Amino acid sequence: MRIDIITLFPDMFPGVLNESIVGRAQKKGIIEIHIHNLRDFSGNKNRIIDDKPFGGGSGMVIQAEPVYKAVEFVKKQAQKKQKTKVIFLSPQGRLLNHKTAKDLSKEKHLVFLCGHYEGIDERVMDMVDLEISIGDYVLTGGELPAMVLADAVARLVPGVVKEESSIQLDSFANGLLDYPHYTRPRVFGKLKVPDTLFSGNHKEIEKWRAKGSLRNTLVKRPDLLKNIKLTDEQNKYIKEIIKECPKTNKVAVLGFCPTQKMGEKKR
Repeated sequence: MRIDIITLFPDMFPGVLNESIVGRAQKKGIIEIHIHNLRDFSGNKNRIIDDKPFGGGSGMVIQAEPVYKAVEFVKKQAQKKQKTKVIFLSPQGRLLNHKTAKDLSKEKHLVFLCGHYEGIDERVMDMVDLEISIGDYVLTGGELPAMVLADAVARLVPGVVKEESSIQLDSFANGLLDYPHYTRPRVFGKLKVPDTLFSGNHKEIEKWRAKGSLRNTLVKRPDLLKNIKLTDEQNKYIKEIIKECPKTNKVAVLGFCPTQKMGEKKR
């Protein structure tokens, strides 16, 4: 996969995208990330790419010409017959989620256009295939969202993450949040790792993890349950979670207790 990022602040990216899993994926040649300074396409010696909006108003608008030139340039840099998808990082865009990241990870060439100021001239929006936002708030520019999107997409490209099974169990991969995780030591202060994880019974461990995933979702993001169809087994686990919960701590709407830890017994 090739990702081209068009930005006014190219120096913001190396420290983030050249490290960790994404950095290693680039060294292995699994993905390519190229950063382009929009000012290089200004067409004037002062490298000016913005101007005042027609009709008046506050702020500045990025001009159409440098954006057009930059997008056309990176399209030509990609391999022949390689379809390009241009993404504009904007607070007006579709909210980024796991499905969108997964879909984009199947593309061969992505171009991320970072917005700034009051936005870009509307006349080049026809070049944009998709607008994406990382949340219902406004940032100073599209650089941070571009980093987030690049990381979310890159890690889903086959071969980027060493253990692909871990991706399949990620939060949101199946519509639910991930189950709780533990590591050494077995006892930390007065807190113990649930005995089930040391039982050697893989069936019981999988059941514990399935229930843990449901419990985390119920506690932290109950809204996610509206978007998925639970299996009979998952509905059974939810009933078990409710029974395990002390009545004094039950949440009226959901009928379960968010405070009880997995593995605890009823009091």
